[in-house]
Amino acid sequence: GSLVSPWRLLLCLFETMMSRIAITRTFSTRLSAAGNRLTYAARSFGTINESPSATDAWKASCYMEIDFTISDEAYAIEAIQKFAAFDIGCLITTDEDGKISGVISERDMITKVALKGKKAKDVILKDISTKDLVTATPNDSVDVCMNKMIQNDIRHLPILNDENSVVGLLSIKDCAKAVLAEKEEAINTLSDFALGKGGTFVVD
Repeated sequence: GSLVSPWRLLLCLFETMMSRIAITRTFSTRLSAAGNRLTYAARSFGTINESPSATDAWKASCYMEIDFTISDEAYAIEAIQKFAAFDIGCLITTDEDGKISGVISERDMITKVALKGKKAKDVILKDISTKDLVTATPNDSVDVCMNKMIQNDIRHLPILNDENSVVGLLSIKDCAKAVLAEKEEAINTLSDFALGKGGTFVVD
C-alpha cells in the first residue's frame, strides 16, 4: 500500500489526543454533577432519619386539646365520666398543690374497681392511681418513648419539663402515628428522587 506521510500521521495522533481530552473533561463534569446530587440526597436523607420528638407527637395528640388532669381527691366515677366525654383512656392525677401525683387509666378502673366489686362513686382516685411513674422529657425521641412504654407494659407517658411540671401526655397511639408520618415522609422523598424531583442518582 501507499506510505502515510509523517505530517498526516502527526495530525492523526493530535486529533486522537484532543478527542480523548474532550471525553475526559465531559466525564469529569458529569461525575462532579453526580457527586453534587449524591451530596444533596445524603443531606436530605439525613433530615428524614431524624426521629420526631415527644413534643412533635404531643402536638398532634388528642390530649393537646383537653384538660387531661384530675384531682387525686376526686372519685373514680368522675374520671370515668371524663374518659367518656373526651374518648380517652388515661388521666394525670394532681395533688392539692397542682403537682403530678400519679396516673389513672381505664385498666385501673377494671382491675382495681370493677373486678373487686367496688362502686366507682365510692372509690377515691389516689387510692387506685399508679404512683410509680415512667415519664418522658419534651426532647425525648418518639423511639425512646415507645421503648419506655413497651418495656414497662404501659400505654401512656406523662411528659415532664426540667422543673418536673407536666407539659403533656402521650399515648402509644400518638407515637405510632408519629412514626407512620415519618415513614410516609421518607417514602415521598424517595418517590421524588425516583421521579427526578429534587435530585437524582443517575449520571446524565
